[in-house]
Amino acid sequence: MSREPVPQPPSGGDMADVWAVLARWRAEGRRFVLLTVVESRGFTPQKPGGRMLLGERGETAGTIGGGAIEHDCLREARELLAHRVPEAGGRGSGTRTVRRQLTTELGMCCGGEMVVHLEVLEAQPRLVVFGAGHVARPLAALAAGSGFAVTVVDARSEWLSEERFPGATRVLRDPEAWAREWRGGPADYAVVTTHDHGLDQRVVQALLPRELRFTGLIGSIAKQRKFAMRLLARGFSEQAVARLRSPVGLAIGARTPEEIAVSIVAELVSVRRGGTPERGWLPPVRARREPGAHAAASAAPSASREPATPGAPTQES
Repeated sequence: MSREPVPQPPSGGDMADVWAVLARWRAEGRRFVLLTVVESRGFTPQKPGGRMLLGERGETAGTIGGGAIEHDCLREARELLAHRVPEAGGRGSGTRTVRRQLTTELGMCCGGEMVVHLEVLEAQPRLVVFGAGHVARPLAALAAGSGFAVTVVDARSEWLSEERFPGATRVLRDPEAWAREWRGGPADYAVVTTHDHGLDQRVVQALLPRELRFTGLIGSIAKQRKFAMRLLARGFSEQAVARLRSPVGLAIGARTPEEIAVSIVAELVSVRRGGTPERGWLPPVRARREPGAHAAASAAPSASREPATPGAPTQES
């Protein structure tokens, strides 16, 4: 059987190792291809169920049998990684099925046939929620259930408890300081919903230069107008200000924290899947009220300020 040089897996070909590496790569936010032998006939170097992973940097785990068939499938996998398709297409950015007759097509001595399914597994989208108040709690839960890896940042330990945010990464720090250090990028999402308008402003100023996939701010149209004018006065361009989605959330007439969280997650999912939800506002120099903006604005004020202790009623400042 001819053997082609291929990258060696870090832990051998044991399937348990493949699943362990897959879980680790997912947790690290990596993008990679899962190769699975789904069919075989005759003598083949690997049977159905054999799996392998290929990362964007060329790292591998597991094996689908080595030799020319593995070499050929890895080439196909690299092509999939290089060809990004908008996430609106579904679970991954691409799939492909490779069917090869090992002797006539690849020159292998086995004589059998193998079918290998390739699927790109995208990095889990990251959402950072700044503020751990009434809206943040259902927002974190709904976003996690919708496939986001959620981090909540707040300096108040009594609000940022494991009980309130069981499925999220909790960062007990000042949101502004953490936002300035965060290495967020064009694939990341952020929603600003702290207990203080001044803190909201400083967090937004730290986030806008990063050009995230989504930067949302909870609040009213009046709050958005004030923030936009201050941002322009501080040297932010109209284009930068327009990246701020505020009032965040689709206009569904939401009033309770849970309903507001639903509206926000709906907007997050729409953007993630390639949609273009209504923005509801424009920078002040061309300010005009868009259809539906009033409904979105009316939903946010009740949650744009948080009270001093959990469980107390909310109010707009």
